Amino acid sequence: MALKSTIYKAELQIADMDRHYYADHALTVARHPSETDDRMMVRIVAFALFAHERLEFCKGLSDVDEPDLWQKDLTGAIDVWIEAGQPDERRISKAAGRAGQVTVIAYGGKTSDIWWQGVRSKVERLRNVQVLSLADGVAAALGRLAERTMRLQCTVQDGAAWISSADHDPVAVEWTVLKARADA
Repeated sequence: MALKSTIYKAELQIADMDRHYYADHALTVARHPSETDDRMMVRIVAFALFAHERLEFCKGLSDVDEPDLWQKDLTGAIDVWIEAGQPDERRISKAAGRAGQVTVIAYGGKTSDIWWQGVRSKVERLRNVQVLSLADGVAAALGRLAERTMRLQCTVQDGAAWISSADHDPVAVEWTVLKARADA
């Protein structure tokens, strides 16, 4: 018998002063049985960083043809494709061909560094791909915020982000841009 996804609910308040985006979102996030709290929370932070009225969670780990998040235009074409973790270069190349913009949010410290060295030469040629690497320890700190029902606040200002809840200390979400989009 296959294990089922665990459903998490999050009320997310976003104040993104860099993009002048201010909104509240009621999120329903399915956590795949093989997914950790850390990864799920990285997906929620990715949502906060790239929030848009049409950005939505996808099947991600459950479906090789879908990212963790995407934003489609009104015709159904994929504008934004967002992956969390360390996808292989074939998956990133496929995403670059299907979407206008691709963002990979890597995390995991040294394992993330090793992954980047392995895919860097191929990914650097893709003009519409950006790769961000979360600072070591950020994903684990985010994972500690995970609860089945969450009320989160995310503030983005001057290229930095903070996410907090009433029950936990705020987490500073810091990242390094490993590769910027050439078309940006």
